Amino acid sequence: MCPPNDTPGGPDLLAPDRLERIAGHVRGILTELGLDLGDPNLAETDRRVARMYAEMFHGLQEGSEPAITVFPNEERYSAMVMEKRIPFYSMCAHHLVPFYGHAHLAYIPNDSILGLSKFSRILEFYAKRPQLQERLTEQVANYLETRLHPQGVMVVIEARHLCVEMRGVKKAGAVTVTSAIRGIFHQRPVREEFLDLLRRTEP
Repeated sequence: MCPPNDTPGGPDLLAPDRLERIAGHVRGILTELGLDLGDPNLAETDRRVARMYAEMFHGLQEGSEPAITVFPNEERYSAMVMEKRIPFYSMCAHHLVPFYGHAHLAYIPNDSILGLSKFSRILEFYAKRPQLQERLTEQVANYLETRLHPQGVMVVIEARHLCVEMRGVKKAGAVTVTSAIRGIFHQRPVREEFLDLLRRTEP
């Protein structure tokens, strides 16, 4: 059963009592680290972190999938639709530190097309939660395939992970690339077209 401040889609992360509970846990961490909570710079850190988490994880609040509208493909367009270099920020589920980069999304329509602004909306929904890059890539591809029933979908995500750069091996600048392929993009010529468009620089 959902707590009183939960919405039908998911937890209401902005509910004051929920924010206060998150802040309380952050205060506990700061205390265990031996920090002086009387320091003016730390006085509101617990609440700032709680509000930041509410923002960074707002995809959890909206439910199991983003609400978007698709449109009939009245022009019978049957070539590739691609949106590239869509910026995103997410949080690594393993360490709760950021990873960020760009996504490149493409599909070849059948009967339905997607408003161009919705590419970013879909990516944002799945990024704003504790996440793995591999899972994010698959979730975006699955959503496009399920909602549009296109001839094919291809998603490539390039990202830098602070859990790699700040800790562990500490390899600054390392970029992780993941891809997901559906339908006609398994055919090499179609996939090569995607990659050729991806390599093209801005005019």
